[in-house]
Amino acid sequence: MLYRLSLQGVKCAGCVRSLERGLDSSDVVNDFSVNFADRSLTVDSEQPVEAVISAIEVAGYGATEIRGEDDLEQIEKAEHQHYQNTLNKSFVALALGALLMVQGWLGYMPDITQTSGIASGAGTGLLTLLVMIYCAGHIYRGALSSTRNLNFNMDTLIALGTGAAWVYSTGLLIVASLGVDLPEPARHLYYEASVMIVGFILLGQALEARARKKTGEAVRSLLKLQPATALRIRNGVEKEVSVSLLAPGDQVRVRPGESIPVDGVVITGETHIDESMLTGESLPVHKIEGESVVGGTLNGSGSILIQVEQIGAQTVLAQIIEAVRDAQNSKPELGKLADKIAAVFVPVVIFIALLTGFIWISAGPEPSVTYAVVTMMTVLIIACPCALGLATPMSVMVAVGKAASNGILIRNADALQLAQSLTTVVLDKTGTVTQGKPVVTDVKYFSDEPWLPSVIAAVESHSEHPLAQAIKVFCNGGTENQAITDFESLAGAGIRAGTAQGEILVGNAALMESEAVLLAESDDLAVNWSEQAKSLAYVALNKKLVALFAIADPVKQDSSEAIEELQDSGFKVVLLSGDNQRTADAIARQVGITDVIAEVKPDQKQDHIRQLQQRGECVAMVGDGVNDAPALAQADIGYAIGAGSDVAISSSDVTLMSGSLRGVYKAIRMSKATVTNIKQNLFGAFIYNAVAIPVAAGVLFPISGLLLNPAIAGAAMAMSSVTVVSNANRLRMLKL
Repeated sequence: MLYRLSLQGVKCAGCVRSLERGLDSSDVVNDFSVNFADRSLTVDSEQPVEAVISAIEVAGYGATEIRGEDDLEQIEKAEHQHYQNTLNKSFVALALGALLMVQGWLGYMPDITQTSGIASGAGTGLLTLLVMIYCAGHIYRGALSSTRNLNFNMDTLIALGTGAAWVYSTGLLIVASLGVDLPEPARHLYYEASVMIVGFILLGQALEARARKKTGEAVRSLLKLQPATALRIRNGVEKEVSVSLLAPGDQVRVRPGESIPVDGVVITGETHIDESMLTGESLPVHKIEGESVVGGTLNGSGSILIQVEQIGAQTVLAQIIEAVRDAQNSKPELGKLADKIAAVFVPVVIFIALLTGFIWISAGPEPSVTYAVVTMMTVLIIACPCALGLATPMSVMVAVGKAASNGILIRNADALQLAQSLTTVVLDKTGTVTQGKPVVTDVKYFSDEPWLPSVIAAVESHSEHPLAQAIKVFCNGGTENQAITDFESLAGAGIRAGTAQGEILVGNAALMESEAVLLAESDDLAVNWSEQAKSLAYVALNKKLVALFAIADPVKQDSSEAIEELQDSGFKVVLLSGDNQRTADAIARQVGITDVIAEVKPDQKQDHIRQLQQRGECVAMVGDGVNDAPALAQADIGYAIGAGSDVAISSSDVTLMSGSLRGVYKAIRMSKATVTNIKQNLFGAFIYNAVAIPVAAGVLFPISGLLLNPAIAGAAMAMSSVTVVSNANRLRMLKL
């Protein structure tokens, strides 16, 4: 049985590995997948969910079952409660630590050379232990679990550092109670350091959780788009039902101002739909009978009746949410290096701490043991693998969510990193630079047979090509009493079919020439129309030219601006088209492109992309996500122009839901900003640890005579993770 659970306590990549190790060793779980981005876990288990949660708790983490997206509010409530509990516990620990520190400043620390002082110290030690267990019990359980699994993490360092302070202080009390005369510097108890460190770390975790919550807002906002109920109509009766009860074929009434519950088709009514959640474009889209609507979009002032087509996981919204979640959980190569370092970070820090202690005991001043314990404890506390572990996933999570809210669906994190290396952007023409809705603008018949338009329409009705559909519409779609036989689609050339009047060919000039059809009488028209950026479709009956159609596909309103943005940013822009050279050149002139590759068959586009790559270019291919799939896959990054279809979502690295070319520039800007942000996080994390650990070990002591206070080390460690998450959140403010 599959369970989906929301995780608590999973703070970084190291925590994920620790959890995975724990679940691997459990006999409760058959298979599982951890999604760090939204702190969720999908589990395949034959045991009840309570047993699965227990296995997760044994691994040192918490979990809550997600029974459906309806549980979102309860999960958010649980997360807020976890944040509030962590914050409250940090205040308890900090309050006790502050009280003990003030007591020391005022000279009221227990004198462990006296019996009363030993008793007072023992009481303080017991109170400190109780506070440590109450406030940081989950940290110690996590450390114990990670030790059992030999997968040390941040909890290990915290437990060792605070535990060392408490054990050392308690050891002093025991030695003092035995009558051993301790030198003055060795009489200090570090109970206040233990609780202060716990307090600062918990405060940092609370602040980090609060900042991290903002990184997941994109997915949460998408989840909230679908309404909980819908007005279903069956047998003429309208009834408000749960969206989960809808089935394909149901009819649903959508009133003004309501959200579309599921994907469907308008069967009655007319309205304007706000599709900004899908495309990032703010202008409403006019919808009439027969047009598709997407679940989660917002109805305007019109009342419409829709027929349900897709429900549940099959809806566009569900696919987008799943794609965003998967992308947020992926890692670019840049992040995998940090993960490798984080994997060995804790053992290395433990070794450094032990080496520090050995050096202080061997060569340090008296009391050398005290100095050794303090520096070891400070090294363990100040080191922060979480900052390294969070550096990449936090930036990726924010970037993917930010892009999704702007109609840019990034499918994997490698696309984010590769974008900064792009040199060439290759654009498909139809549906990418142009609107993809061709219409016949001119026609010349070389035969006066009255039945000819009807026959042409009948033949074209068997083809799904946009140009064929345009000709069919122009010829009034007349297909009655027209029997079509032996229909054959000729890829990149046209179609062939048998009719009562004979064999008919519809296609480009190359097809006609290959079939020995004479085109001389159409040459002047062909040149004239081609120079006007019109595509040509020749029609031949029994090897004789009978018609020539000119078909125009208008350039998208913002294509020129988008291409100019790309060129101004230093990219070489290439137009790749199956159209004839004259038409492709005419379109290129309209949008300011000088590099044109025309008369390319669909199966040849991939070869042209490969040739560019062999010349040393890093290539982005922009196409419609269906017939351009091989070229999209061949390119270093594939950008699919799509309206949310599953093919468009799955055939590329990035899907531009709005269908606008400006999305390419926005996606590249988002990618570059993300890589910069990741580098900032990694640099900060590396520099922090590279500087903090030696300082904690006491390298400044011979120069200044000062050692870093362990409590200050705890505060610095806590703030390092908060800084990484806060820096990642800056991506949310990027204007695309």
